[in-house]
Amino acid sequence: MAKALLGYVGGPDPRMLSEVRRLQQRVQDLEHELTKLQAENDALTAVVDEHSLLSSIELDQREPALT
Repeated sequence: MAKALLGYVGGPDPRMLSEVRRLQQRVQDLEHELTKLQAENDALTAVVDEHSLLSSIELDQREPALT
């Protein structure tokens, strides 16, 4: 009965196991790439934020330096 429920006799199909392993590796590769791209995006966002902060300071409105 259990064999009929599984739909095959003789254990797992080696082709299916290799495909599952290949897909698991692909998922790991994509997760690694996603992490790398998120870190790169965060760094670029920090640079843009810093640049916009610096450009928002008007040169005419600066306070004089105390000497």
